[in-house]
Amino acid sequence: MTTTAEAIALVNAAVTPQNLFGGDAPHRTYRRLARCLHPDLTTAPGAPEAFARLSALWAALHRDPAGEHAEPETVITTPGGTYRIGGTLHRGATAALRACEQDMLLKLPLSPADNDLMRREAASLRTLEREGDPLLLPYVPRLVESFRHRADGVERRVNVISRAPDGFLTLEEVRRRRPVLDPRDAAWIWRRLLVAVGTAHRAGVVHGAVFGQHVLVHPVEHGLVLVDWSQSVPVGSPLTALVTRRRADYPPDVLARGPATEALDIRLATRCVAALMGVRPDGLAPSGPGAPAGRVPGPMRAFLRGSLLAPPRDAWRLLAELDELLDDLYGPRTYRPLHL
Repeated sequence: MTTTAEAIALVNAAVTPQNLFGGDAPHRTYRRLARCLHPDLTTAPGAPEAFARLSALWAALHRDPAGEHAEPETVITTPGGTYRIGGTLHRGATAALRACEQDMLLKLPLSPADNDLMRREAASLRTLEREGDPLLLPYVPRLVESFRHRADGVERRVNVISRAPDGFLTLEEVRRRRPVLDPRDAAWIWRRLLVAVGTAHRAGVVHGAVFGQHVLVHPVEHGLVLVDWSQSVPVGSPLTALVTRRRADYPPDVLARGPATEALDIRLATRCVAALMGVRPDGLAPSGPGAPAGRVPGPMRAFLRGSLLAPPRDAWRLLAELDELLDDLYGPRTYRPLHL
C-alpha cells in the first residue's frame, strides 16, 4: 500500500503523465494516489500541491500535449505474440520508445541503418538473462522479443523490452530537479549502479554507455535499472557505436577502438555519481551552481578521484571498498527518501 509520503514523492518525480500512468491500469493508479493525496483525506505537508499536480498529469494523459492528433494505435502480430502499440514516449538520437500494453515498451530504430544497434541490444539482454544472477536481473531490462518489422517499404529491427515500473526517472532528470545531492543520497545510487554493471560484467558484457540518460532510479523505493544496451559489446571487444554528444567522456583508448573492458563502465558510472554530488570529473572539488565547498567529505572525493583516474575492472571489489568507506563516514546505513 502506498503511503502519503510515497505518493507525494512519486507524483513530484513524474515528468510526464506516462511516468505515473504508463502501466496497464492507469485508472487504478490514479485512484490509489488520489486517496493518499486528496485534501479531504490528508493534511500532510505537500499533499495539496501533489494532488494538484496529480490532477494536472491525469488531465494531460487524456489530451495530446502538442495540440495535434495523437499517434494512431498500431497492432503488430509476431510469432511471439500480438502487441498493441500506443504513442511515442521518448525519441532519442537513434530510436523511439513506443508505449505497449502489459508493461512493455517497443523500441524502434529511427533509421534502418541502426538495425545493428537493436540486434546488439537484443544479443546482450539475452546473454544477461542466460548468464546473469537471477536475483540481480531486475537491474536491467528484460528482452521480451526481437523481430523484423516492415512498414512503408522499410524493414526495421524492433525490440520489445520490459518497462520500468511507475515512478522511475533518469539521473538527468534527478540533476535537473536537484543539481547537487547529499553524498548519502548519491551513495545508494552508486552502490546499485555498481551492482548493475557488475552483473553485466559477470555475464561477459560491457554496457559501454553508462550515462545519466540511461540510468533510471526510483527516489522512494531506491530501485535502479540500467537501460539502453544498444552500444554494448562483449568484454574485450571495441565499441562499434558511441553516444556522440558524450564523446568527450570516453577515454582515449576506447575512442581509438581499443578493447572495451569493465573499467570503462566503472569509469562512466563514477562520472555519473560525481556529477550528482556536484564534483568535477577529476574528483577534486565541487563544481556548478549550488555546490558548496566541503560538502563531499575528503575521503569520498579521494575515492572518486581514484575510481576516475585508474578505474578498476572489478565492480564487486569496488563496491566492497565503497561500503567500507560509507561505514567509516556515516556509520550503519539508514533509509533516506530522495526528496526532489
